Amino acid sequence: MTEQAITASSDALLNAVMDTDVDVVELGHPHTTGMPCSPNHPGFRMTLIRRHGDMVRPDGGSASNEIIVTGGHVGTHVDALSHVSHEGKLYGDVDAEQAQRGGRFSQLGAETIPFMLRRGLLLDVARVRGVDALEAGQAVTEQDLRDAADAAGVTPRRGDVVLVRTGWARHFDDAARYLGQEDGVPGPDVAAGQWLAAAGIVAAGADTTAFEHIPPGKGHSVLPVHRVLLVENGIHIIEHLNLEPASARGLTEFTFVMAPLRITGGTGSPVRPVAVVAA
Repeated sequence: MTEQAITASSDALLNAVMDTDVDVVELGHPHTTGMPCSPNHPGFRMTLIRRHGDMVRPDGGSASNEIIVTGGHVGTHVDALSHVSHEGKLYGDVDAEQAQRGGRFSQLGAETIPFMLRRGLLLDVARVRGVDALEAGQAVTEQDLRDAADAAGVTPRRGDVVLVRTGWARHFDDAARYLGQEDGVPGPDVAAGQWLAAAGIVAAGADTTAFEHIPPGKGHSVLPVHRVLLVENGIHIIEHLNLEPASARGLTEFTFVMAPLRITGGTGSPVRPVAVVAA
């Protein structure tokens, strides 16, 4: 499918949404001070810097505002193609050291992550395996993804956004378990990533801290699936999703909508992805 055809398809989806009673299903977590965060990234903090009553205008009005400090890969977020390099190269053979000079990326920064209005697919691996959540450190294989796609009656294709549910979002409020530094985290292995890449998707996401199979005790020591998707194929990665509401609704195919912040030269952006479905 050409890029023009993908755009036309997105336009058709938008027109269909506007003419139909729809529901919006949240696919992410709210950003909250103290939420789980990989030790590789600074955490999220929000506090009021001005409170009502600190300054009252002559007409009795008052305003409050906040200060937000966060890394680009905290909470529900999307990776820019500048996020991971391999042997000094980013996607498209871009020299990573040269591109990052000056404190921001001159190529492949977060401002280049596209707005996404796409066909979304939920591959509910936990449901297909008959469990609430996969075990810590359990690999999601290519066969798992194939089985989940067959169960959903869908086939990933060019331009899609594919979301993989492990059920791990159930542990989001238990930071130690969710981050899995000791016990590991379930996620796609390299062959699973290569299967998704071969389909020509534009983004892949999961309900875990990283779109990776993290064995017990390994942490984020290596990120081979990031290499396959970001570096080798230019496919964006969405992490820290909450796919429990979508699974509870039995969603399989839907209109996926996500607008990243245009952070010039950044490596990622907080996002609020949603699934739009007929009511």
